Amino acid sequence: MTSSSSTPGPGPVSEVAPAGRRLAQALATFNALEEHTAAAALHEACASAEWGRRLLAGRPYATAGDLLRASDAAMAELSSADLQEAMAGHPPIGRPKPGDPTSAREQRGMAGASEELRAEMLELNLAYQDRFGHVFLICATGRTGEQMRDAVRERIGNSPEQEREIVRTELGRINRIRLTRLVEEDASA
Repeated sequence: MTSSSSTPGPGPVSEVAPAGRRLAQALATFNALEEHTAAAALHEACASAEWGRRLLAGRPYATAGDLLRASDAAMAELSSADLQEAMAGHPPIGRPKPGDPTSAREQRGMAGASEELRAEMLELNLAYQDRFGHVFLICATGRTGEQMRDAVRERIGNSPEQEREIVRTELGRINRIRLTRLVEEDASA
């Protein structure tokens, strides 16, 4: 026996259609940006110039999914130097860039952390940086301070090669979130 609530009615469809149109318009806006403006927006998402160049070269994108797939493909092709450049745009966990709402939003999980956890993260961040030569990078969105601490504890034992590929994956996740937000913010404006 089925209920009438399981049958889609015109209400939800009409509510989704305007949102879809706004998203498509926002993507069209991104596609139409002058190159230097689009490059600046992409640099805010990821500090790798090569990643940004590859995404610029792929414009126009038909869908947000195409943009995200292009991001993934560009990330997969970045050299070690390109990854270093991308990581340089990220502050250490627990110390978001002052005045940067993106950094603060992404590291929200550390906002309410105890002084003990903050001190431990600082110590772990420094040990990680000594071992690998760069900040500990993780897609912090939605993670608690404890989850981030546990991740750095686990990853500090990785080989440099293993860690480079984990960093590549984490950067890809961050870039997807930031690109989605970029297009969604344009859609809601």
